[in-house]
Amino acid sequence: MSCWKHWLVLSALSGLAACSSPTQTVTPFMDDNPQSLSDWGMVMAKGDTLSLGEDTMPYDLNTPLFTDAAHKLRILWIPPGKKAKYREERALDFPVGSVIAKTFYYPKDSTGTLLRNHDYSHDFAGEGLNLNTVRLVETRILVHREKGWVALPYIWNEDQSDAVLERTGGAIPIHLKKQDGTAQDFTYVIPNANQCAGCHAPNATTRKIEPIGPAPRHLNKIYAYQDGKENQLDRLIRLGRLDGLADAKTAPRNANWRDEGAPLDKRARAYLDINCGHCHNPHGAADTSAFYLDRPEHQYPAGNTGICKPPVAAGQGTGGHSFDIVPGDAENSILVYRMASNNPGVMMPELGRSTVDEEGLKLVSDWINAMDGDCANAQ
Repeated sequence: MSCWKHWLVLSALSGLAACSSPTQTVTPFMDDNPQSLSDWGMVMAKGDTLSLGEDTMPYDLNTPLFTDAAHKLRILWIPPGKKAKYREERALDFPVGSVIAKTFYYPKDSTGTLLRNHDYSHDFAGEGLNLNTVRLVETRILVHREKGWVALPYIWNEDQSDAVLERTGGAIPIHLKKQDGTAQDFTYVIPNANQCAGCHAPNATTRKIEPIGPAPRHLNKIYAYQDGKENQLDRLIRLGRLDGLADAKTAPRNANWRDEGAPLDKRARAYLDINCGHCHNPHGAADTSAFYLDRPEHQYPAGNTGICKPPVAAGQGTGGHSFDIVPGDAENSILVYRMASNNPGVMMPELGRSTVDEEGLKLVSDWINAMDGDCANAQ
């Protein structure tokens, strides 16, 4: 029986929350910012395992954000007796006291060399991580306090025993071995607490921080829990932790960008949604661009799709190109030019990466090259 199932049984019988096996208790700090990640109880290094806190729920996204090819372990905790509320277009509305933790790590081989790949098969130990096969880099905490969400970055120490709060962020040299055997060296940048709003404030007017990943279209997928496979939204519904949705089948669902059996258009738009949509939406930091990349299921007016649309402002970010997207011509599209750059004054996204996502770049390029038409008559 999983922790969440066990909690429901015990709550009904005695009002207590516990698991049959000893685990750490989550502490949702509503005022203090503890220096040690372990104080939260969300994740904790125990021997060879990064274990999860009591009553936490691991989750995944149909298409994840690219962060220098780092793997991620995502977990959430909702206070006992409370529920998240369903919102179709935004992240679920989690109650005050909820905590979300995202741990960034790289797989490693038997020599300790860090690997750049999409293979998660050796990462996990139960619903935690196998510390013999991964190197932990950082864990980001999002806690929902009375005045709103607060983002806190924690950096893992060298011996991988705990992570320390670093509100000013950090920079870590990383050496990766790519799948073709070549090496890749770069500096992994951990954003400071203020920079978190660069992505986690999807409304540029209010500037309020909120989660991005746990939106229905990202969560609507099967997850392999310890007690069996289940749709993540259906699990929340079954466990009595989600109000406003009766069945995951009625919720939107983004494509898996790596699923070659899915339509190219849906894969590319899902990739752009999670990587760019938090800014490129009608209310985001890039709202003045009028180029919207969020919500693949939503049909924006033609002028907001980027197709044959001139940039709002010229400059080095255009690379001398005339349109955001040129159908059939990825090489002359500003979108591709900015995705392919590491220049801070050019690259998109502006935060969260030091390397180019070569696979994502190819996907978006293939999508544009497959489009019919051209911009010959565009002004």
